[in-house]
Amino acid sequence: MTVDLVVVGCGGHGREVVTIVRAVNEAAGRPVWRLRGVVDDRPGEVNLKRLQRLDVPFLGGVDHLRDAPPDVHHVIGIGDPRVRRAVGRRLDAYATPAASLVHPDATIGPDTRYGPGFVAFAGARVTTNVVIGRHVHLNQNAAVGHDSTLADYVSVNPLAAVSGDCHLAEGVLIGTTAAVLQGLRVGRDSTVGAGACVVRDVPDQVVVKGVPAR
Repeated sequence: MTVDLVVVGCGGHGREVVTIVRAVNEAAGRPVWRLRGVVDDRPGEVNLKRLQRLDVPFLGGVDHLRDAPPDVHHVIGIGDPRVRRAVGRRLDAYATPAASLVHPDATIGPDTRYGPGFVAFAGARVTTNVVIGRHVHLNQNAAVGHDSTLADYVSVNPLAAVSGDCHLAEGVLIGTTAAVLQGLRVGRDSTVGAGACVVRDVPDQVVVKGVPAR
């Protein structure tokens, strides 16, 4: 069965999601997803040209999905967790369900549970007994250890590592090459800067950076 899909966001992150769709289809040897196109409220001329080079139609604003048939799925290709959450809440009012995409070069443990809208990019690694919420993005070569929980709208950026038994609250962003040590909690809407090493719990709505992260 082939499922119709629309990607939300035509920036770089959204176009990377397009490549995941194509990789899934290629690995399956059949069209698992039929990519109808991309929607974006403020696409920008440069990104529209780059989307055109990928031979993907631009369908208009996000409200295009409001009148889409109920069998058309969407996936949010927006890197910023807060923006992704705002768009996700808007899409909750529409009839289109959220799709989850796992790149064929990602490894997801068999007892991992994830919600709709989850996207695992190439090289992402999730081990065992991990719970992942809605619209969570694990970027290229990100790693998540055993018994961890990632709440809705979390982003783990490329080459970042979340150790075992960690809890990332809603809207957390873990920056590129950052590390969260075992058993720690990062609070809601907090950001761990690129290259940082988290060695103690992080409260809500703060930015920490450095080694150790402060």
